[in-house]
Amino acid sequence: MAVKVFESVGKFGLALAVAGGVVNSALYNVDAGHRAVIFDRFHGVQDIVVGEGTHFLILWVQKPIIFDYHSRPCNVPVITGSKDLQNVNITLHIPFQPVTSQFPHIFTSTGEDYDEHVLLSIMTKILKSVVVRFDAGELITQRELVSKQMSNNLMERTATFGLILDAVFLTYLTFGKEFTEVVEAKQAAQQEADRARFMVEKAEQQEKAAIISAEGESKATELIANSLAPRWPDQAVQALSRSHNITYLLAGQSVLLRLSQ
Repeated sequence: MAVKVFESVGKFGLALAVAGGVVNSALYNVDAGHRAVIFDRFHGVQDIVVGEGTHFLILWVQKPIIFDYHSRPCNVPVITGSKDLQNVNITLHIPFQPVTSQFPHIFTSTGEDYDEHVLLSIMTKILKSVVVRFDAGELITQRELVSKQMSNNLMERTATFGLILDAVFLTYLTFGKEFTEVVEAKQAAQQEADRARFMVEKAEQQEKAAIISAEGESKATELIANSLAPRWPDQAVQALSRSHNITYLLAGQSVLLRLSQ
C-alpha cells in the first residue's frame, strides 16, 4: 500500500515538474525600453506589439521577436564625388529611433537587423545624391545647407520604413590629396598677397607721417620768424631761420623752441 502511495506521489510530482517546465517555457519577458513582435508559424507576424512585462505564448507555434526602441546613433562613412569631380570623404552621425507601432512592418520588410540593412543603404544613396550637387568649394562654404538637404531627404525616406531620425550631423569632411594641395597653395598665395598689401599700406602711412612732420616743422619755423621780425633786423631773422640746431627762448615764454633740419 505504501509503495503504491509513493509511486502515485512520484508520478504526481513528475507531472507537476513537466507542467511547470511547460508553463515556464510558455512565458517570456519584455524588458524596459523594449517591445516584442509575435511570429506565428501558421499566421505569420501578428500585427500587435507587446509591451513590457511577462507574457504567455503558444509553445512550438509562436515565437517572440524582441526589439530595442531606444534612440541610438549610426555612423555612415562614404567616399563619393562632388560636382567638380573631386573625391570627398564624408561621415554622417545620425541618431535614430524606430516607431514602436511599426515593428511588425519593420520585421517583415527588413528583419531584426533593420538598422544595418535600411540605414546604411538609404543613407549612402542619399548622401551621394546630395554631395554630387555641390562642388568642393561649396561643400566647405555651404556646409549647413548640405547638411540640411541630407537631413530632409533622409527623414522623408526613412519614415517609410518606420524610423525616426533625431538629427543629421556632418562630422567628417575631407577631400583628395590633389585638391588639398591646391587649396593649401591658394591659401599660401593669399597670405603672401595680404602681407605685401600690408607692407605697401605701411610705407604709405610712413610717407604721410613724414610729410606731416615736415609741414609741421616748416610751420613752426615760420611762426618763430614772424614773432622775431618786429625786434630783429630782417637779415638777422633770415640768417637765423636758415641756421641748423638753434634753440630759442622767446621773451615772456618758458618754452624752448628748437629748430633743426
